[in-house]
Amino acid sequence: MNKIFPALVLFICMICGSAVAQSFKRTDLGIKIKINSIETEIQFYSPSIVRVIKTLENIPLKKESLSVIKTPVKTEISIIQTRDELTIKSEILQLSLNLKNGKISYSTSKDESLLCEKEAGSSFTDFNDAGVKTFSVAQSFILDKDEAIYGLGQQQQGKMVQRNLKLNMIQGNTDDYIPFFQSEKGYGLFWDNYSPTIFEDNSENTSFKSDVGECIDYYFIYGGNADGVIACMRDLTGQVPMFPLWTFGYWQSKERYKSQDELVGVVKKYREIGVPLDGIIQDWQYWGNNYLWNAMEFLNVDFPEPKKMINDIHQMNAHVIISIWNSFGPQTKQYRELDKIGALMNFNTWPQSGSEKWPPNRDYPSGVRVYDPYNPAARDIYWKYLNRGIFSLGIDGWWMDSSEPDHLDFKSSDLDNKTFLGSFRKVRNAFPLMTVGGVSSNQRSVSSDKRVFILTRSAFAGQQRYGANTWSGDVVASWDALRQQISAGLNFSLCGIPYWNSDIGGFFLWNFRKGLDDPNYRELYVRWIQFGAFCPMMRSHGTDAPREIYQFGKRGDRLFDAIEKTINLRYNLLPYIYSTSWDVSKNQSSLMRALVMDFVKDKKALNINNEYMFGKSILVCPVTKTMYSKNFINGKDTIKVEDFSVIKSEEFYLPKGSDWFDFWTGEKHQGGQTLNKSASIDIIPLFVKAGSIIPVGPNVQYATEKKWNNLEIRVYEGADGKFVLYEDENDNYNYEKGAYSTILFSWDNHKKILTISNREGSFNGMVTERSFNIVKVSANKGTGFNVSQNYDQVVSYDGNRISIELQ
Repeated sequence: MNKIFPALVLFICMICGSAVAQSFKRTDLGIKIKINSIETEIQFYSPSIVRVIKTLENIPLKKESLSVIKTPVKTEISIIQTRDELTIKSEILQLSLNLKNGKISYSTSKDESLLCEKEAGSSFTDFNDAGVKTFSVAQSFILDKDEAIYGLGQQQQGKMVQRNLKLNMIQGNTDDYIPFFQSEKGYGLFWDNYSPTIFEDNSENTSFKSDVGECIDYYFIYGGNADGVIACMRDLTGQVPMFPLWTFGYWQSKERYKSQDELVGVVKKYREIGVPLDGIIQDWQYWGNNYLWNAMEFLNVDFPEPKKMINDIHQMNAHVIISIWNSFGPQTKQYRELDKIGALMNFNTWPQSGSEKWPPNRDYPSGVRVYDPYNPAARDIYWKYLNRGIFSLGIDGWWMDSSEPDHLDFKSSDLDNKTFLGSFRKVRNAFPLMTVGGVSSNQRSVSSDKRVFILTRSAFAGQQRYGANTWSGDVVASWDALRQQISAGLNFSLCGIPYWNSDIGGFFLWNFRKGLDDPNYRELYVRWIQFGAFCPMMRSHGTDAPREIYQFGKRGDRLFDAIEKTINLRYNLLPYIYSTSWDVSKNQSSLMRALVMDFVKDKKALNINNEYMFGKSILVCPVTKTMYSKNFINGKDTIKVEDFSVIKSEEFYLPKGSDWFDFWTGEKHQGGQTLNKSASIDIIPLFVKAGSIIPVGPNVQYATEKKWNNLEIRVYEGADGKFVLYEDENDNYNYEKGAYSTILFSWDNHKKILTISNREGSFNGMVTERSFNIVKVSANKGTGFNVSQNYDQVVSYDGNRISIELQ
């Protein structure tokens, strides 16, 4: 039971006219009041966070949140009551409650309007949930006409601003739903309900309507800006742990490597050709046939020595994660044990047939059933076999597939399935949160040597606390799909969950039947891997065609070289990326940043769906249309060919409020304008914000191959700036005990002085003496991905403060 800290309340009653319309009850956290048969409780969790609970009178409330883990803190509030209105005010937020109709309006403590409920906008409709009498619940709000809002999870519709739409929020393969949005005005709203929900925004109102709810339950958050809202959301639902350094390197995967020799052979090939690689992934069916689905053992004869397989990969300084699912075949030990405690559900899931032939032969049903992750005993059974069968072998992480989970041949009655927490309908959308949380919590309980890393296909509010990185599902490759990933990832991140990625190249190649023989697909793949280099995880994966770099030729071939250049760029930026990941964990920042986060005053930037900031310094402008594939008439046939003879260009917008440096040329541009920039096949347009300081690392074959004892430090003048270089032991939880170091770099643009502050902290293996190679970026100086060696100064640093003048 969480300890509740009472709110400090100053009460002022101002009676205007006749008697007060309604009386209210003071509570430890705020107030409770009944208006027109609806009991409303307002609870201050902090000066910035308010919970609103509405129930019908005399209906007992038994709800315990699955997402919210925050203990309310002591909050000083004042209450002023007039005849028709109750005003509750903290140092940051102000609520006005209409005592006649129950409508709540939100504003800042300075009386700046934020959001209001719609009059008569709360509804309770009787609902029979698998024999339990309950309600469907809804709440409507009124937004400003042109107000931009973001979030709601991940969808594939390519929209940046989430207005004028209707979403049927039930978890799917490529759609992850989180009932949370935030506004350009600096507030957020979390609808704390786990059942299938309709979100709708139209000219009349903005509303959530959920199938099942004992109450209306939502949290209003005011952060002042997007970063502040995300900080409050994580304060409510959990902070983000650090990932290991190696997870930020390059990952190779496909559906699927069919033997341990093939899996190990891919890593060997990368090492032989000298292309960096940190991770490889083993997809499904290492367990054998479909009746043994997800047995969590290497029962496939082509994986005879799994311990040796993992060791062989580790000896090549690479890491391996493995596919695990949320369902079990009828011949597995897990199935039998879960069935005994009633922790298996009955609805159609993947695979549908016991035969592995395609299409599925339904005459031979697989019998695979989804387990009940809401049951703590079931989560423990899941981990027991995972730990015994795979984790004990030294595996490095998990690819938790079908975590939404797959629900095929859907029938409404399927949601009547009983879970530990009631009907499946009642808790449907929280499935990924519960199953990912089970693996994460159990691994943390047995090991602190390896940071939890879970690649998973679905997510819900709060999942950021479990060391999970969500990918966008089995998307079908196309140029439109590539562009749609950008807004999908940005809106997902704006829900407070910072780690996201996509299958580089798209999962299915249904639009490219010739696979890698199609020049248009090869071009798409190169552009997708360039986008992937600026996502929290850089991971190539898919079916229908292999994606390893050597499938695109050899060194000296244009596409091979473009892919290698992109992978090397990712590794050069690892000091920047890893330090930014610390900013995510320490200061509630985000890696992928929609333009609203840093340029909210630039109205032109608010709805741009094909650009974003990666960290707070780099503007990423992925190319999302074909440039170099064209039709060629060969007699009666029309064929696709590649033509790189002319470098094409694309238009991109530079947000106003800053100057920008072209990353590749050093050319300086003023913000607030659209540029037409050339984009050869090996170049992704990148711009660096004036005032940025970016550390550039060495060329390596894997993330930890070389110490960061000789970093290049690029200074982009034009504004004052700061950057914190973060370092630790790379893969354990000692950083939580203070085993890490930080070095603050500060640029004074007026004095042209770079100050490197005293190093703070220490850890085992820390570099105590090093060189920093300082470059003030200008045209053709300190540009591109290769370390320039055209330095302004080379300084020795032993942890003590130094200042460098750069004229």
